[in-house]
Amino acid sequence: MKKILMTLVAVAMATTMNAQWYVGGTVGYNYTKDKNTDVTSNTFKLVPEVGYNLNEKWAVGVKIGYAYTKVADDKAHEFVVNPYARYTFAKLDKVSFFADGGFEYNYVKVGDEKANGFGINIKPGVAVNLNDKVSFVAHIGEFGWASAKAKNAKSVQSVALGVDLATVDFGFNL
Repeated sequence: MKKILMTLVAVAMATTMNAQWYVGGTVGYNYTKDKNTDVTSNTFKLVPEVGYNLNEKWAVGVKIGYAYTKVADDKAHEFVVNPYARYTFAKLDKVSFFADGGFEYNYVKVGDEKANGFGINIKPGVAVNLNDKVSFVAHIGEFGWASAKAKNAKSVQSVALGVDLATVDFGFNL
C-alpha cells in the first residue's frame, strides 16, 4: 500500500511540475434602478475557472459558478457547471485567439420554483499575456443552443449566434 501511495504522489508531482495549469475566472456585480417603476435589481456573479494546457493549441478546463439576483422582493440563485475544450487557432506575440467549445448545466431557483438548463456552445475569445504568469482573457460573443425547463412547465429554448461586444466577459488567468 505504501508503494502504491508513493507512486501516486510521484506521478502527481511529475504531472504538476511539467503541467501548464491555469486558474482564473470572473467576478461581477450589476445594479439597476428603474426610475419609472422604482424597481431596483442587484446581481452578483462568481465563476472560478481551472484548466490545463495539453499543448500549444489545446486546453481543457471547467468553470463552476454561482449568481445571486434580487429584483424587488424576488431572489434568484443560479449554479452553473461548464466543462470545455479550448483550441488556440492563432498566436501573435503576446496575443492569442481561441475558441472554447463546451457543455453547460444550469440550476436556477426563484422562490419555490426550480429549473434545470442544458446547453452547448462555442465562445470565441482573445488572451493577452501580460507577463509569463498572468493573462487577460475575454470571450466575445457566442454560438450555441440552450434549453431550460421548470417543473410543470414547457421548456424554453434559445439560440445564440454571433460575435457581439454586448456579451463580452473578462477574466484573468494565473
